[in-house]
Amino acid sequence: MIIGQNISKAFEKEKVLDNVSLRVGEGSIYGLLGSNGAGKTTLLKILSGIIGQDDGEVTLNGQQVFENPSVKSEMLFLSDALYFLPQYSVSQMASYFAEMYPTWNEERYKKLKELFGLNTKKKIGQFSKGMQRQVAFWLALSATPKYLILDEPFDGLDPVIRRRVKNLLIQDVAERGMSILISSHNLREVEDICDYVGILHRGTLLLERDLDDLKSDVHKVQVAYKGDADESIWGDLDILHKETRGSVLLFIVRGNEAEVTARFKSHHPVVFDLLPLTLEEIFVYEMGGAGYAIENILV
Repeated sequence: MIIGQNISKAFEKEKVLDNVSLRVGEGSIYGLLGSNGAGKTTLLKILSGIIGQDDGEVTLNGQQVFENPSVKSEMLFLSDALYFLPQYSVSQMASYFAEMYPTWNEERYKKLKELFGLNTKKKIGQFSKGMQRQVAFWLALSATPKYLILDEPFDGLDPVIRRRVKNLLIQDVAERGMSILISSHNLREVEDICDYVGILHRGTLLLERDLDDLKSDVHKVQVAYKGDADESIWGDLDILHKETRGSVLLFIVRGNEAEVTARFKSHHPVVFDLLPLTLEEIFVYEMGGAGYAIENILV
């Protein structure tokens, strides 16, 4: 388990992270969400031991991560800004990874070669951005790390390859118990892969929840009554949002689903629908309810 406790970091007196604490559990896919400039990349570099924090601590299974090669050998950080050794081909870079990571799996490397279909003798610098991203995933997955940290990992991948890579990640979590931390500003991108989410805004972690729990707590209710609706129906419910669409009322409500349903149905509506909410909608209303301008938090 990766544990970050009370992490703070400043660059030239500008505080980038302020007392951030989070946990990435075993066999979990944690989605770290937030806008550009929220501090996500800095936090990932600290958690992976690339840079040190000013305050707080980062441990992996109880051991300090920073300047600890034995611990860091279990982790692999895939940066948003890809870097490969100059003039190296795919096969040369694979040999480099094999020397760096004791968990390198040559059999898997060969198997993934068939999946990605890239020329191993070609210099990586001659590939397109999307192909370089494929090479990065190819090498990362062949290294079979216990902890994989990804910064905006799907940028530049076409939809088919993106789905293929996501399936490989899920397979590694299910079969090897790998833990993944994914940073993204795109909620739709991570909604179908993460089981735990946290949202970072201006260096502070605003929210951290199990995704299923988060979704089960917030509901979209569409309802209509004969005549004017009595506001006492929803008066003491935790309403995050309410709007009127003709004779239909739309509510975003936080609370127990059975209790919310029973409350609205108790006054015999002529229309009642419990509609699914996307992760993006949940964050819009959760953060809006907390007093944040959501357009400044998420893209």
